[in-house]
Amino acid sequence: MTINFEYHEVTASPRLEALLTERLNKLESKYDSIVSADVYFKKENSSNPEKGKICSVRLSVPGSNIFAETSAASFEASVAKVSTELRTQLQKRKEKLQAH
Repeated sequence: MTINFEYHEVTASPRLEALLTERLNKLESKYDSIVSADVYFKKENSSNPEKGKICSVRLSVPGSNIFAETSAASFEASVAKVSTELRTQLQKRKEKLQAH
């Protein structure tokens, strides 16, 4: 699986890349149909202190792509939430494919 990282108004962080790469590799080991991932980190001006650090991930899988985006107080929290959302979507797709 190839992973492409993009940063918008954020400095590149090897620590964030390593954290998300580890989580995506766990997903790939469980769901082997993942071809590639596009990851976007961006900041948003928000009056709410619990939001503003956005992590978006688009997974290329056979069929339609899977996309998840979360906003939290830190990028680490956004990474945790987005990986949970991706896992849920991949599980639903796997169940749907097994039903046919």
